[in-house]
Amino acid sequence: MKSIRTFVLAAMSAAACLLPATASAEYPDRPIRVIVGYAAGGPTDVIARVVAKEMSEQIGQPLVVENKPGASAHIAANEIMNSAPDGYKLLVTSLTLNVNPLLYPDRYNYDALEVFEPVSNFVNLPMVVVTNYDSPYKDLKSLIEDAKKHPGKLTFGSSGFGGSAHLAAEMLSTQAGLKMTHVPFKGNGPALQEMIAGRISFMFYPSIGIANYVAEKKLRVLAVGTSKPHPDFPGVPTLDSLGFEGFEQGASFIGMLAPKGTPKEIVDKLNKAAVAALAKPEVREQISKLGGQIIGDSPEAFRAFLVEDKKRWAEVIKKGNITPE
Repeated sequence: MKSIRTFVLAAMSAAACLLPATASAEYPDRPIRVIVGYAAGGPTDVIARVVAKEMSEQIGQPLVVENKPGASAHIAANEIMNSAPDGYKLLVTSLTLNVNPLLYPDRYNYDALEVFEPVSNFVNLPMVVVTNYDSPYKDLKSLIEDAKKHPGKLTFGSSGFGGSAHLAAEMLSTQAGLKMTHVPFKGNGPALQEMIAGRISFMFYPSIGIANYVAEKKLRVLAVGTSKPHPDFPGVPTLDSLGFEGFEQGASFIGMLAPKGTPKEIVDKLNKAAVAALAKPEVREQISKLGGQIIGDSPEAFRAFLVEDKKRWAEVIKKGNITPE
């Protein structure tokens, strides 16, 4: 009798060991929550919703996008890094993932690749240099000349300290040898409205939606952060052609990550769904109209990108002597 009981217990133990693999094979069997650390309507949110909708069709369960903005997207990141690694709660985020710990090491004490499993980089959002349409600066050269003549006079706006617009402007400032004044706002929207009103000198902004303001003669694009001329802004030079390097590589990414320890088969299934979604012609057209450059890479490629992304911003922060305000 004892041997029978021992056999049953051993069989139950063996079955329990097989449960994770079985669960992974059946994944997903319920809706998946996608947490975005930015407000609804912003670039990260818009891209997340476009891709999540198509991933839902690929994967057979709804991907439900939830916005949890705050603390430079750390509220959302913190929730995911402390979630169960079962594939039912995911993060879609941007460059603050790497930048937050670099700027605030005591407050955000983590290494992104030690607490997350990369799934896929959805898109990159090239930055463009914009000014008010009626600004005296008709090209980047005249802006830089004025900034050199009047150190500290020119102001540049951003969505907040440590955001992509802020760091891109610091890159330009360092490379051109300029001293300018940073004016942070609570989000890209308020910053852009101040730019349109002419109350700040210029700003870097993701290319998403900018063409409409140019057509309405509210904004003027002085340069684009792409290696080749941007089709939405004919005749506008690239920063690279003007002698300012690294802006294409420094374009803000929008990608998906899972909690550390998520089984590889689940990560691979999510990646396959994301890549398939981003390959659909209607999705490509929609993202292209938004100004995004589709990536749709593998988990391994996204991991390698994040390693280089961290190095890049660490160097920018060091060279620009950027410290929390």
